[in-house]
Amino acid sequence: MNKYIHIKRFSLQHLIFIIQYSIFLLLAACGTQRQISKSVNTTILQDSSLQLAHVGISLYDVASNKYLYNYQGNKYFVPASNTKIISCYAAMKYLGDSLPGINYWENDTALFIMPTGDPTLLHSEFTNNPVIDFLKSSQKPVYITDANWKDEALGAGWSWNDYNENYLAERSPMPVYGNIIKWVQEMSGNAASNASMEETPSIYSIPEINWKVRFNTGATRPGFFVQRNRDENVYMITEGTERKKEQYVPFVTHGVQSAVELLPDSIGKEVFYKEALPEGAGPWRTIRSQPIDSMLAPMMHRSDNFYAEQSLLMVSQALLGFMNDRSIVDTLLKTDLSGLPQPPRWADGSGLSRYNLFTPNDFVTVLKKMHDEFGMERMKVILPTGGEGTLSNLYKQDVHHIFAKTGTLSGVVALSGYLYTRKNKLLIFSVLINNHRGSAITIRRSIEAFLTGIRNRY
Repeated sequence: MNKYIHIKRFSLQHLIFIIQYSIFLLLAACGTQRQISKSVNTTILQDSSLQLAHVGISLYDVASNKYLYNYQGNKYFVPASNTKIISCYAAMKYLGDSLPGINYWENDTALFIMPTGDPTLLHSEFTNNPVIDFLKSSQKPVYITDANWKDEALGAGWSWNDYNENYLAERSPMPVYGNIIKWVQEMSGNAASNASMEETPSIYSIPEINWKVRFNTGATRPGFFVQRNRDENVYMITEGTERKKEQYVPFVTHGVQSAVELLPDSIGKEVFYKEALPEGAGPWRTIRSQPIDSMLAPMMHRSDNFYAEQSLLMVSQALLGFMNDRSIVDTLLKTDLSGLPQPPRWADGSGLSRYNLFTPNDFVTVLKKMHDEFGMERMKVILPTGGEGTLSNLYKQDVHHIFAKTGTLSGVVALSGYLYTRKNKLLIFSVLINNHRGSAITIRRSIEAFLTGIRNRY
């Protein structure tokens, strides 16, 4: 009887302890949320430029597997270049350790190329070109098909009037030189040593092209400037007085036509377009080009739109056998990303489109998947830390403690990534701000103050 009473008392005491401990945890959690909420109000929400803006913030503790804080984390926002996080996940998941450069098949008389969308071919960032070496070594005539290209050069919702800007390079099945031309003006002569010598500008392009070039003799704008016609590779050049000036201008790709025209100088032979392949073509072999992270790291560090768009198209080719962003987006949302807290509207690979709508909770979920599937050591290489890339002027006191992707459009500021606290807790965060009328850098400083406080406190 005494033993029974002892057990009852122990069970009752144990139950009381559990209840008390649960209440303690609940109060602690509520206290944490109140502290974070107070910090958000002080550093972000009371910013005068954000009084009429839309703000969403999610803060997630990896170890405890729970949210520390959510402020409109389930609301939709235009995420700008935070969209690249989703494209990066897809590329890491499906493109392997190295990028598929080209698929090829050959018979006794010819070599046929099926493009893969690889953006690194002849890109100035890469000195090693396995695809070029392979094409040089072949003794057969080269034919390129675009039968697997099922998309458009410009993405849905892009600002078409930015077509001349370097951040709006066209998408294509077989990019070359990053689908962009580097125009250079250099002054010849030396006026400093001979005042009577007139300096004349030398203007050239990299790569060299045979497209139409005209000169603007009635220039109304100062300085060297190159303007391309919107739908054709015709360039109007305005000479300037600068000793040296460079400008990067996208070219019109016309599917694989740009590759057909620009590859011969690099491989030493003519290249031909092939609309229809010979009957029974295949099986196809693949030439790998670059280690995948050598493309993903600059894509995320400098927020490279072109790399992001082509990454998504490469995933489409790998999974579906053709390149179409709408089709691969639908596929990924029904498979790998079917568990996102709020089903997003995903329009492109780069975030240039304002059609994109994601929630802070969505980004936390994808970043958690990247952490679990690929590991933090790899993510630390791919994402910029303080003082690097798009964070070059931010988080300099938190180098190697924050790894995050920025996003910027007119009226949009975004930042999502990982944060190590002083207690070495790993947090995943997403801050999305839409419809602001203030300075983007001032808002970024407010976000920096908030995250620095979180790092110091937790």
